[in-house]
Amino acid sequence: MTIKQWIELCHATAKEKGWWDFERSDGELIALMHSELSEALEAMRNDLGKDAIAEELADCCIRIFDYCGARGLDLEEALKKKAEKNKSRPYRHGKKF
Repeated sequence: MTIKQWIELCHATAKEKGWWDFERSDGELIALMHSELSEALEAMRNDLGKDAIAEELADCCIRIFDYCGARGLDLEEALKKKAEKNKSRPYRHGKKF
């Protein structure tokens, strides 16, 4: 599947399950993405294994795709542009971390 297809699928599923019966704020949606990354970190810290970590990262992707679907963001095109831009950036982008 393409990124666009994942976005369509994830957003359609979220709508079907009632997550878009009311308008949701961008802040809430970004916080939910962040919470999935925190859950991945906790899976690592608690040595729950690769499958648990991958599941939480998948949850984050699903939330990102849903958000892009709701807001009409072309994530696939943005990924292509950003990957090209990163090729021209300096080593570690000149940053310590």
